[in-house]
Parts: sequence; structure tokens; C-alpha cells
Amino acid sequence: MKNYIKYFGIALFVILLDQAVKMLVHFQMDFGSPGQIPIFGDWFKLHYTTNPGMAFGMQLGSEYGKLLLTSFRLVAMVGIGYYLYHIISKKQHPVYILCISLILGGAIGNLVDSIFYGVWLNNAPYDAASPWFHGQVVDMFYFDIWEGYLPEWIPIWGGSYTALWPIFNIADASIFIGVAIILIFQGRFFPEEKEKTLNNKVDSEPISES
Repeated sequence: MKNYIKYFGIALFVILLDQAVKMLVHFQMDFGSPGQIPIFGDWFKLHYTTNPGMAFGMQLGSEYGKLLLTSFRLVAMVGIGYYLYHIISKKQHPVYILCISLILGGAIGNLVDSIFYGVWLNNAPYDAASPWFHGQVVDMFYFDIWEGYLPEWIPIWGGSYTALWPIFNIADASIFIGVAIILIFQGRFFPEEKEKTLNNKVDSEPISES
């Protein structure tokens, strides 16, 4: 029981911190460039914006796209929550469990925006009401690496005004950190899978005759 409280508590902490920062940004900052606050020179800023879709602002095309996306996030949240419960009970690597806790907290953090913010904060995209499940995700951390128009020859985004790097929030950062750690240290988290892969590779190699 102690471990369940610990790891689900980490996810809850991410959710509360993410939502607290979003509330501060929404109620204390002006939207867009007028409210932008430099933190470290011109390359790291606080910039209040909203994201209607997935990562990097991508959207599903139909009028029901936002509803489908929010519903998918809801299903994913339930699945990740069950998986976290499962790996805690199986006593898997504690850092791996921590990563899943971060991913769950981040997923729920952005799901709250999608479900409630269109009604609670009227943020479609800003100061305009939208139905339940159609809210915009609030973003604020902006690494201003480059801004400008992309050449026409670049597929999909060519000819459009683009800013690098994408603006993100604590929920996004939590998900990114969790996934990155899993990818980097997966060999330690799943040593039996790594050993199985190596054994299969050895078994498949032809035996040379001397």
C-alpha cells in the first residue's frame, strides 16, 4: 500500500503543480506576445498560449477532431493508471515506475485542460467559451531558438511562420522526461528482455567451419 500511495502521489503532485502554474499564467499574464516575460535573455521566456490539438499544435481535421482527441486522452489515462498499478504490484524497477508516474501525471494534467477549460476558463482559444471536452491546453514555457517563415519547398509546413522550439507546459515536460528516461535506460529496466535479445542474436548467427 505504501508504494501505491508513493507513486500515485507523485502523479498527483505533477497534476497539482501543472494546474497551479496554468492558473497563475491564465489569471496573471496577458495572452500572447504582449504578456511575454523574458527569463534568460531572449532564448527562454514565459509566453501564454493555448494548444488546440496534439503535440506541436497538430490537429485532427474534422469538427469532431477535438472531441476524439480528448476521448483518446481519457482512455489512455485509464490505461496508464491501470498499468502503473500493475507494475507497482509486480515490484518492477523503481525508476521505471517513477517514469510511468510522471507520464500519468502529465497525461491527466493536459486532460483536465481539454475537458474543463473550455467551460471553466472560456479558452477557445482565449476568452471564448467552448463545450465540455473542447478546451484548449495552456502552454507557457518557450525556448525561442528561431522564428521565421519556412521555405516553400519544405513539405507540409513550407511557407508558414514557425517558431522553434515548441511552447510547452509542466505536463508536457513530465511526459517527455518519463519517456526519455525509459528510452535511455530500458536495458536496465528490462534486463531479461535485453538478455533474451542477445541470446536470440547469438543463436541466429551461423557457425563457421574451421
